[in-house]
Amino acid sequence: MAHLGSGRRRALAVPVGLALTASLAFLPAVTASAAPAEAAGARAASPATGPKLSYVANLTAYGTVKQARKAVERAGGTVVTAYEQIGVVVAHSQNPAFAQELRTQRHLFVSVGATRTAPLQPVQTTDEGATQQLSAADAAKAAAAAAPGEEPLEPNQWDLRTIKADQAHKINDGSRNVTVGVIDTGVDDTHPDLAPNFSREQSANCVGGVADTSEGAWRPYADGSDHGTHVAGTIAAARNGIGISGVAPGVKVAGIKVSEPGNGLFFTEAVVCGFMFAAEKGIEVTNNSYYVDPWLYNCKTDDDQKALVEALGRATKYAERKGVLHVASAGNSNHDLAGESIVDDSSPDDGTPVPRTIDPRVCLDLPTQLPGVVTVSATGDKGFKSYYSSYGLGVVDVAAPGGDKWQTPQTPDANGRVLSTVLGGGYGYKQGTSMAAPHVAGVAALLKSAHPSATPAQLQRMLKAQADKPACPAQVYDNLGNLIDATTCQSKWGQTGYYGYGVVNALNAVK
Repeated sequence: MAHLGSGRRRALAVPVGLALTASLAFLPAVTASAAPAEAAGARAASPATGPKLSYVANLTAYGTVKQARKAVERAGGTVVTAYEQIGVVVAHSQNPAFAQELRTQRHLFVSVGATRTAPLQPVQTTDEGATQQLSAADAAKAAAAAAPGEEPLEPNQWDLRTIKADQAHKINDGSRNVTVGVIDTGVDDTHPDLAPNFSREQSANCVGGVADTSEGAWRPYADGSDHGTHVAGTIAAARNGIGISGVAPGVKVAGIKVSEPGNGLFFTEAVVCGFMFAAEKGIEVTNNSYYVDPWLYNCKTDDDQKALVEALGRATKYAERKGVLHVASAGNSNHDLAGESIVDDSSPDDGTPVPRTIDPRVCLDLPTQLPGVVTVSATGDKGFKSYYSSYGLGVVDVAAPGGDKWQTPQTPDANGRVLSTVLGGGYGYKQGTSMAAPHVAGVAALLKSAHPSATPAQLQRMLKAQADKPACPAQVYDNLGNLIDATTCQSKWGQTGYYGYGVVNALNAVK
């Protein structure tokens, strides 16, 4: 996910006009009442007195989309879309009391909450930091060191060797019947290392909450981030004699764009759309290298944040029932997600942050702490937890290479970050739990290739059982590159707080 330094922003990598268009065809169960009311010319009964915000409203077991539409319009809002399968309605309103008015209708709504604190419009904010580009000299060194059968830049991919993906490729590269959906900033399907494995039929732009499947809608914005493209390369860059290799170079990869233009934020309505789209399009694994804005942690004691947890939980659970395994980054804040308290000084990140102390058992990092989601921490070349990676005994499920500039590998480039595809057909380095999650998604895709009938729960059990199981280290690097005692690592129940059940193993996945 692309969050800088010790803090975290939208997409989880550590640095070294809403689209409400198109098709609801991927949701055949959505009724005609789910069509955008704004496009149909619906009129709100209440006066528009405040900034336009986006909301999610979660229906009770007895509520219907038809009833919800009427309630939304009476409260001065318009329905953007509705997911009847999970009872989630996305709406816009300028009525400051909109959510409170709907919450009083307890027979109809379980929870209602604003998905943001700032008006519906792009805003400027600091970006994730520039990718470190691969130099021509380092590319030449790698190509000269490549062994027969290796991709030209594979000698620089210490991360593949760490999880034995290079050995796995001699047995099985993965099945074309398996697709990993990259829910992220968009994927550049024109990249020569991604084009052979890209699935247009399973790609979309979900910004705003409605999937746009028109040609190229899934690509990054012209001035946007290469984050999703980097993630996609780690998962499934083709073995085609060009550039790098992905962990699962024989599977397909799809792009589901959920980050907004201008600010790059990931809001609930877009992410819910992403999960639902993946479920209906037959995607087997999703990679989620981000947290859902504007809250770093969503507290179920807050009415708005509670509604976001509910909507996203319904979407991930629905997709899981449809056969989708979700993999997510643990975060780059070096937080103990199993601790008693965490200081969150970055939320809300779409406005003015207000420092608060939260209980991570009540306030969740979404989607990584949702039930059924595989939570991934990051390691470096030396096998230590990466200095930035969040952790937590019983919270982190598995670990994978995310890169660490202080852990220098013996490669031609001597770069401890992760090398992958970037915009413009090139290659570059990033580090973060964003880079760790796609290694796990790739191994999960290999497992699904070898076990086509495996359920998401079974895939998760295999990931854990087959992982290499390092003990807590004696020392780790801090953010200044100093070795310090690893006093924050705990172990119990066959797990550690740093690595969960262990570091994933691609070779075991294909045996």
